[in-house]
Amino acid sequence: MRRDTIFYKLFKQFPGLLFELVEQPPLEADSYQFESVEVKETAFRIDGVFLPPANAASQVVFFAEVQFQKDEDLYFRFFSELSLFLHRHPIRYDDWLGVIIFGSRNLEPSNLRIHRSLLAGDQIRRVYLDELGDVQQQPLGLGLMLLTIKEGTEAIDTARFLLEQAQEQSEIAIIDLITTIIVYKFTNLSREEIIAMLGLDLEEPRALREAKEEGREEGREEGRKQEGISLVIRLLNRRLGGIPEQYLSQIQELSLSQIEALGEDLLDFSTVADLERWLQSNLA
Repeated sequence: MRRDTIFYKLFKQFPGLLFELVEQPPLEADSYQFESVEVKETAFRIDGVFLPPANAASQVVFFAEVQFQKDEDLYFRFFSELSLFLHRHPIRYDDWLGVIIFGSRNLEPSNLRIHRSLLAGDQIRRVYLDELGDVQQQPLGLGLMLLTIKEGTEAIDTARFLLEQAQEQSEIAIIDLITTIIVYKFTNLSREEIIAMLGLDLEEPRALREAKEEGREEGREEGRKQEGISLVIRLLNRRLGGIPEQYLSQIQELSLSQIEALGEDLLDFSTVADLERWLQSNLA
């Protein structure tokens, strides 16, 4: 089963899900941006990097690794990847935390001694999915993670339970993910057969289709806005040599059209005062 793909989809759509596994999540957990990052110099790839928003009080970067097969080199690779990322990345973060998600404890590398100081510290959180407990006692997002380790009839029963919860909460994106996970598990069945097995209607009500499309459009617009904000902040930093914290938070409040306008107007800025006047005019 392509669990790396599933977890990429999970974290991409619900980046806050990672922080349900962290004992002390940052205050800005809902605003973190998830990326799968390749450290090109070494051809390493980190499963997930959760980047803090530009206006976060504390710049803490989170690294995630998902492991469903035995790999004795896992910790060597993971700690090398995150160290290289921190070294190569132009932003200097205040701190880092790593979350390593195992299907079960027996998938962990055998030799832990060589990494004992890092593993015993407060910067690493190891999660064993099969030890999290009953799916019915977990938040819906964690239930999706647990579904990835279920097999056979237990997987179907778990999927049906999660579908019921998702439908009650109108979580359309989660309904799609549940179906996708089961498709990966039962490759001998067609998607239509699986949908029928799970008790879903093939003909979606018009309201549901419209809600899905509306959600997709909102997601696309939000994605364009965040990309625009990141680009504008980079350009402003390059042009002005830095941006005071209070202006960063105001930029985050701009609409997509305002971000696009700022991207054009900032070419005429020469001082921070120009940015201040622009924000006062457009946020009035």
